[in-house]
Amino acid sequence: MSNDSGNAPPVEPSEPTDLGPGGPSAEEAPGTAEGYRPGGTLLRGATVAPGLVLGTVHRKDYDLSRAGAVRVALDGVDNELNQFRGALDASRRQIVDLKSRLHGRVPEDDARILDTHLAYLRDSVFIADVENLILNEQMRLDAAIAKVVGDFDRIFRLVRSDSIRQSAVDLRDVGIRVLRNLEETGPQLEGTAGSTESTRDAYVLVANELSIVDMFTLANDHVKGIVTLEGGLTSHAAIFARAMRIPTLSGVEGLLDAVHEGDFVILDATEGILRVNPDDVVREQYASSSNDDDAIEIKGGGVERQVPEWALRPAATADGEAITVGASCGNLPEVEQALEYECAWIALYRTELLYLIDREPPSRDTLVHHYSSVIGAARGAPVTFRLLNLDSSAGLAYLHATAEANPSLGRAGTRALLDTPSVLRRQLQAILLASNGVDVRIALPFVTDCGDLRRVKEVLFEERIELRKTEAHFDERSGAVQIGVVVETPAAMLGARDLAAESDFLMVSMDSLQQYLLAADRDAPEHAAMFEVVHPFVLRGVAKIVAVARDAGVPVWMFGSSARRRESLPLLIGAGIRNFCVPPGELRTFLGQLDGIEAKAATAAARAAMDAACFDETRSLVSGFRHGYAPD
Repeated sequence: MSNDSGNAPPVEPSEPTDLGPGGPSAEEAPGTAEGYRPGGTLLRGATVAPGLVLGTVHRKDYDLSRAGAVRVALDGVDNELNQFRGALDASRRQIVDLKSRLHGRVPEDDARILDTHLAYLRDSVFIADVENLILNEQMRLDAAIAKVVGDFDRIFRLVRSDSIRQSAVDLRDVGIRVLRNLEETGPQLEGTAGSTESTRDAYVLVANELSIVDMFTLANDHVKGIVTLEGGLTSHAAIFARAMRIPTLSGVEGLLDAVHEGDFVILDATEGILRVNPDDVVREQYASSSNDDDAIEIKGGGVERQVPEWALRPAATADGEAITVGASCGNLPEVEQALEYECAWIALYRTELLYLIDREPPSRDTLVHHYSSVIGAARGAPVTFRLLNLDSSAGLAYLHATAEANPSLGRAGTRALLDTPSVLRRQLQAILLASNGVDVRIALPFVTDCGDLRRVKEVLFEERIELRKTEAHFDERSGAVQIGVVVETPAAMLGARDLAAESDFLMVSMDSLQQYLLAADRDAPEHAAMFEVVHPFVLRGVAKIVAVARDAGVPVWMFGSSARRRESLPLLIGAGIRNFCVPPGELRTFLGQLDGIEAKAATAAARAAMDAACFDETRSLVSGFRHGYAPD
């Protein structure tokens, strides 16, 4: 996931500067049709297993009560029995294969749940009851299975024992697995037609209740996420969902009425929400978390988590120069993913998401809850909140009354917030309340000069005083917040010395800085070559920022997709950058690149690049030499 766009500061590089095909354009956004919700339909539920996934919906509406007593002709009985035996054999093989695949990935005690399913597939009572219905009542196989499972289910649910009730759920899972193995070859139970898991892409499962069998396709690939109308947090399926780290939400009221086959959803199980058919901009603000197969188990403090082996190595160049790598995140699951990778910093948290999901600004309580969750998920790691950074292309009437002819050079970032003080004050209050004594940092985007910085400091001071008067639970220590600026405009780069003197830290948005200095839209295909490697004049500007920050004794952080490019990274390190903000999903690639860079050689390459008089000379340096990378 990338950080900032070149054209509209807060939007990812690959994103359009309007709200995408699903939303209004920049010209028509203010004053949108009533009821329009960029975030899509919002549903809430109970978190079974945290995590974030994006994908299309596949519904599993198995309802065993629909089967009825469907009959077959007498000469079709043998065929039904043969299908039953074949489906039983296939189901047993699948479970054995699944146990093998899960070995070492889930605790052994959890994996033993599958032994219960194997036992039911061999259970003489279950098998005999199904066969008797086929032989004696000429009942069709799917109907016979549904009746047997339904009868057991009704009996077990009358018992108050949770373990016995779980037995009914396990038997139901077994029955559904057998039915799934009949789908492509025999009559289908209503609600199962057209599943064809063998050819279906990965999907988000939507179902009535949580079921182990529905967590996996017939090929035993697990689904991306699960959302259910019902389902307990202590069921065997819930245990599996947590062990397999499948984001899962249960108890979602109105789920089956609001979500249909093929809908696009954002399942944020960490926050306990499901967004149905959101706009493209909202979709792209989220990033799907991924699991790592090369993880090793870390235990401590009563917590067990999987940490990838590559994440345990110190971040450093090949010749031992230490590099600080913090996470760049835009939502809560990314924060959790970053901490799974042992990130010591949430070095950049982009706050735009909550403002993009609706036409009205989020309430202070909503912001406080979200920021508190971010700080809590960071587990003590410092968090830097970048203030809202949206221009008029976002179409938020409360921030921009009208669309601007050139949004990226208009009222964006801090400039827009200072023009709408109610939005700025609410966000600052929320950060102060959420910090609750924990150290946080605030980064000001799209700053022009020290006047912007001073005005925000004044507002922060006023809000701190106001909270002391009105909020009894406000922790006085929350006022000790560090404030820094994001250097992305040419004016901020030229005035870096003055900004560094009045800031606690500097952050360089490499994507935006390059675009504005080169006067070239980085999203335009005809300008793409200009961003393949850092321009020599831009590199001189970066070196200047590093030098003035060093003199002022403040740290410099850099973020942006162009800063992580293989061609540019050694030159930026050579120019003195030692702190990088990297999205969790790109940490492994970034650390791998560091392993191949020699800091001394990178410094020499950067000096040569800064001496270049044009882009082509730098390109020749990069293409003709290793420019900082160690020999293979």
